[in-house]
Amino acid sequence: MPATNEKFEVFRPDIGGALMEYDLAASQEGFIGTRVLPIREVQSETLKFGKITIESLLRKRKTRRAPGTPYNRAEYDFTSDSYTTEEHGIEEPVDDREAKMYQDIFEAEMVATERARDGVLRAQEARIAELLFNTSVWTGTKLTKAAEELWSNHANAKPLSDVKFARKMVRANIGRLPNTLILGWEAYEEAKFCDQIIERVKYQEKMDVRPGLITPQQLASVFDVEQVVIAGAQENGANPEQEASLTEIWDPALAMVAKVARSRDIREPCLGRIFHWGEDGSQAGALVESYRENQSRSEIMRSRMDTDEKILYVEAGFLLTGLLAGS
Repeated sequence: MPATNEKFEVFRPDIGGALMEYDLAASQEGFIGTRVLPIREVQSETLKFGKITIESLLRKRKTRRAPGTPYNRAEYDFTSDSYTTEEHGIEEPVDDREAKMYQDIFEAEMVATERARDGVLRAQEARIAELLFNTSVWTGTKLTKAAEELWSNHANAKPLSDVKFARKMVRANIGRLPNTLILGWEAYEEAKFCDQIIERVKYQEKMDVRPGLITPQQLASVFDVEQVVIAGAQENGANPEQEASLTEIWDPALAMVAKVARSRDIREPCLGRIFHWGEDGSQAGALVESYRENQSRSEIMRSRMDTDEKILYVEAGFLLTGLLAGS
């Protein structure tokens, strides 16, 4: 009887659970997209929704009420917005013969799954970086400004002044303080050696400071934000037949001060969100599943998810440029 090549996808919680350690590794590699655009689960693949305008959200309200009269009710102006999720996925084949040949060295299915999932998550990271570190979207004096001095000029750089200005602008734009500073890994490495940063850490902690050991948590304290997230992920920009050429996914010469969402409320003024639709089996962080392909005598490992990465309030972010040479 001839072999068939029917596909019967099987959800793989065994591998998905083992990949919890991989999640940690991904974080260590500098994937920050879901930290700055939190995931919002949705029931529809596409939907139009009303977005409260900043002006109406901050409008002065009448609150006085006389006995026997109704309370004043809040009224808001809305603008129309929408999201549409798209499926992203990658498959990695595991050949039966190769799996047997190398079984004493590594577990082929796990390695293939890690590669597939890494590809999905790295592509998402690139989409988010392209959305946020975008000088075509953040334009004008209310949304962007060049650093006073290159942060690599440690003696004269003014990172505290740069970030302070950005914080003030976000507050002026949305009426709320920003809570996050997004830095590329190279800018972070330079910031730690800036005299202005070192002196502030010394003042706050009353101790000598080893610049190379300054942490993101210490930077968050001196910059007066809840968190400093360090974007360290890289990608290979070379063609398949060429030697690898690694580049930063997040532009190292840019930084962003932003109000990142802290609730599930779609009306919360924030930088943006990742809309994730799971009704077709997708999982945030990428579903892991497999199917048999008899024609090639292979187990096909698949990783996929259904998302839309979206900016909601441009005013909730302020883009700093020119932190490093080459911007």
